[in-house]
Amino acid sequence: MVNTSFYQNAHDKRTDDLRHAQDDSAAAGSHIVRTLLRGYDGPVAVRLWDNSCVAGDQDAPCQLVFRHPAALRELILTRGNLLRLAEAYLADKVDVEGSLEQLFGLADFLQTRDLRWHEQGELLWQALRLPAARQHKGPQGRPVSRRAARRNSREAIAHHYDVGNDFYRLWLDPEMVYSCAYFRDAGQTLAEAQRDKLDYICRKLRLAPGQSLLDIGCGWGALVLWAARHYGVTAHGITLSEQQYRHARERIRAEGLQDRVVVELRDYRELPADACYDRVASVGMFEHIGVRNFGTYFGTVRRVLRPGGLFLNHGITNDTGWRRTPLTRFVNRYIFPDGELARISDVSDAMEQAGFELLDVESLRRHYALTLHHWVQALEANRERAVAVAGDITYRLWRLYMAGSAYYFEEGSTNVYQVLAGHAGHTPPLPLRRDDLYAAG
Repeated sequence: MVNTSFYQNAHDKRTDDLRHAQDDSAAAGSHIVRTLLRGYDGPVAVRLWDNSCVAGDQDAPCQLVFRHPAALRELILTRGNLLRLAEAYLADKVDVEGSLEQLFGLADFLQTRDLRWHEQGELLWQALRLPAARQHKGPQGRPVSRRAARRNSREAIAHHYDVGNDFYRLWLDPEMVYSCAYFRDAGQTLAEAQRDKLDYICRKLRLAPGQSLLDIGCGWGALVLWAARHYGVTAHGITLSEQQYRHARERIRAEGLQDRVVVELRDYRELPADACYDRVASVGMFEHIGVRNFGTYFGTVRRVLRPGGLFLNHGITNDTGWRRTPLTRFVNRYIFPDGELARISDVSDAMEQAGFELLDVESLRRHYALTLHHWVQALEANRERAVAVAGDITYRLWRLYMAGSAYYFEEGSTNVYQVLAGHAGHTPPLPLRRDDLYAAG
């Protein structure tokens, strides 16, 4: 005869043990979070795996949710390495509900949080009470060698831009412009602001029928098509992304502009020795160049730009230069293997050393913050389709990256500048005032 009471008692004991372990983990987790966030009064609340809110308000605009104790344990055991927290988000061990952008204010707080020695010991002890992950398997990216990243190789570009055109279509504007828009006001649509940006660049370059334009890093072809269609130039675009190249070629054929627009899969350093253009633009690819390559880049542009021509460089900068931080390691590992930002002073100095005269410098920082808000909202609104097209990790990766970028553009440590330049001593006779840039708007 089976002794059912024995099995029932064993089951009840296992249930009690599990409940006690869960209670113990939640208590340790609560202690850790409250210690870490001592002095924090921002808009982020923290919830644990048992759904208890242990910091902030229940209705906070941003909710950081630890789905598993191992994510919190690892954060402490790696001494607050925020890269691990980002990887836990990618692996769905941590989630963010509400405004992901707000989370970066908390990240800044944790980066500067000065823990006393007894707090560090206490956090370590509490973290060891939390269960470890049975198997650590972080998000799997497509590895790119350091050599390839330093050389701005096709491999490094494909890592970011060849995720898939269908993915980018979900949150970009109809022109497929993957760079800062140009807004009249915060209420303008993204599509209108991107068209205004394309036209603004053409006006800054003072494009006129019969001129030749080179677009370095032409993306999906928006600028070369706009310039040919509206300003009557012959345009040459180059890109290292196979998918961008194919899309641009399809658009050129669809619009019947084969006689005026050519897009090639080509590195800017491989432009022919006799290449010569009236105008050169580079919009949104400058971040891939790398400071050590500034001389080659600006020297190449100067070589292919006809004396008396104009060059517009549209690129992101920051206020410190590129430093090794958890944030930059995350960007280089998962987003831009060859990404590197410089200060605008370093950019202008490199341009002058290459023989350029700077004619106009304009910050579009607030415009990029607005652009990123639109992109994040569109991506979040299309979450199911984005996951179906590119996978959950890619969705989370771009959501995290763009929300963080929006935060730092708003905060001011990241900027974007349009710099208009020409050959020193051979610049065209531009108007004395900038009125013409706005009159056509």
